[in-house]
Amino acid sequence: MITEITEKEYETLDPATPKMIEFYSKTCGPCKMLSFVLKDISKQKPDFPIYIIDFDENRELKERLGVKGFPTMLFFKDGQEVSRLEGLKQKPAIINAIEALY
Repeated sequence: MITEITEKEYETLDPATPKMIEFYSKTCGPCKMLSFVLKDISKQKPDFPIYIIDFDENRELKERLGVKGFPTMLFFKDGQEVSRLEGLKQKPAIINAIEALY
């Protein structure tokens, strides 16, 4: 499940649920390529929540979470960031990060 959210919606996410949050930009080529990878992962893991956040429209949240570039994927467990992948990554690296949450 891939859902685009804003900073306000981020604040309402259940901290107990493991999740991935990707910061992207609409003008970013690697972000566009990553979107295809994430769609494939979403089909493989339909119960795992993937949230995407526009880097440019949510500056305060990006700064608070220490996101410096895009794409950046943050992996959360029990409300805490447990890992981070920066830049375009291949599907196996992302799957490994997701599976490490369980």
